[in-house]
Amino acid sequence: MLICENLWYKNLANKFAVEILNIMFEDKKIAFIGAGIMGEAMIRGLLGQAIVTPEQIIASDHWIERLEELAEKYNIKVTADNREAAEVGQVVVLSIKPQSLPYVLPEIRGHLRRQDLLLSIIAGAPIKKLADGSAHASVVRAMPNTPAQIAQGITVWTATPEVSDIHKQQAGAILGSLGEEIFVDEEVYMDMATALSGSGPGYMFMMMEALIDAGVHLGFSRRIARELVFKTMKGSVDYAEQSGKHVAELRNQVTSPGGTTAAALYHMEKGGLRTVISRGIWAAYQRSVELGQGEDVKGPNS
Repeated sequence: MLICENLWYKNLANKFAVEILNIMFEDKKIAFIGAGIMGEAMIRGLLGQAIVTPEQIIASDHWIERLEELAEKYNIKVTADNREAAEVGQVVVLSIKPQSLPYVLPEIRGHLRRQDLLLSIIAGAPIKKLADGSAHASVVRAMPNTPAQIAQGITVWTATPEVSDIHKQQAGAILGSLGEEIFVDEEVYMDMATALSGSGPGYMFMMMEALIDAGVHLGFSRRIARELVFKTMKGSVDYAEQSGKHVAELRNQVTSPGGTTAAALYHMEKGGLRTVISRGIWAAYQRSVELGQGEDVKGPNS
């Protein structure tokens, strides 16, 4: 009975939350400038959670075939004209690649109303560049990551002082359609988030690849090694999150003196695994800062 009551309250709370979001976005249009993978992920999340209707979404892109695909798939309005999208949307989401920004900003400049919100998920694009380029002060800068494509991402975001409370709530709802979202009050944290969570999936994939290769080296088929690694990593993350314990304590729990885990960890520590990871993340942070300052991409030997 208690479980049923908890589920009832949870479902009621979810229904109430959706109704609040519906009111928040009532008569509001959301324009996605850039109809790539992340743009589609947000469109899919917003529609899947019934936060908005297809009639409230417009997407623009230079790739006509992609627009036709999204129109057929989600029944949304599409256009190849970024200016039109910017004029239609009360919330304008920049979901383009960084290299497209110098061409897109002049197109939308002057087409945003003072009461509109500009939300950017462009990696390495600082708020000042977005605000100056668009001639618009109400700007949200966000850094999602790859798992957002399956609504399991984590997005860190910040906003200019001109962003109203209602706009912050709208931004949180849109970014929440990608998974979890965390607001920070200073832009300096965005480069840190880029290095840790934005680029983080790349580190995880490399670790997974190394573990799978090690399993194959031991004698497993690649299929079995892959399954063992995926389930072990996912289960470990879920267990660590649910336990509420420090990860060092959890590591100690599975490290018996003189055991197999202790032998493996000894060599990993001896090889400087922690230091290599720390240095790699620091390098990613420095690169994010450089990109934000407009420095050209340099080769590995520069």
